[in-house]
Amino acid sequence: MKTRKLIRRLYEIYPKELAEPWDHVGAMIGPVPKEVSRIALALDLDKASLEAAAEAGAELVITHHPVFFGPRAKILKENAERRLVYEEAVRLGIAAYSFHTNFDAKFPEGMNGALATKLGLIDIHPLVSEPMAVGGRLDVKMAVADFARMAKERLGAAYGLLLPYGSKEVESVAILGGGGSSSWREAQLEGYDIYVSGDAPHHTRRDIVNAGYNYLDLPHEIEGIFVERMTEILLNIDQNLTIIPIVHEVQPEVVK
Repeated sequence: MKTRKLIRRLYEIYPKELAEPWDHVGAMIGPVPKEVSRIALALDLDKASLEAAAEAGAELVITHHPVFFGPRAKILKENAERRLVYEEAVRLGIAAYSFHTNFDAKFPEGMNGALATKLGLIDIHPLVSEPMAVGGRLDVKMAVADFARMAKERLGAAYGLLLPYGSKEVESVAILGGGGSSSWREAQLEGYDIYVSGDAPHHTRRDIVNAGYNYLDLPHEIEGIFVERMTEILLNIDQNLTIIPIVHEVQPEVVK
């Protein structure tokens, strides 16, 4: 498939305008080949994922997290590891694009629609006050601890941190993958029984406890569902593409 045509189609689905102002999305490493048939998908582009992409013969890597989170020249100057990855990708002729918060914000084709579907929620829709997050409800109410265990398993997390200080049973659920813990108040104010996100710092956790709310902190790696959802999108564009999923995240071991 013509690479430029493919990228245009992806931008139609995930417009750059949906990205947060601070974000860096789009072309990361080029030039892109005129045609592409083998695309690697990964959460990040690093040494491990680049090696996997090269071994599989990928011409293009599409990542969720930006390869360069800031000015490329500055990062290449100051970050030796990032520079080595960039130089190796150029040497191998592998181009890279990133779809980050524009992917997260798109509903239902984006990150949080995919996570909510994986959880088995119904009546899924974006939150009013935090449109990047989505909410829905369970078929039946569950004890909060039972829901937490179910969510951990369904989203493939190695662990979960539960703050069970709200209602003892949950039916309505809001979720925002990655580091969205700061939006818990929006979920509470919109009446959700529990909010699921990640990367909650100490003071955010204390605020949640003091507010008497339920919060489930799942690791950032649940965003690996990006690979699954983007595979569906790409094959809907062109079923002849070969998609190479790369799962390179290493979740921390839980010390009990």
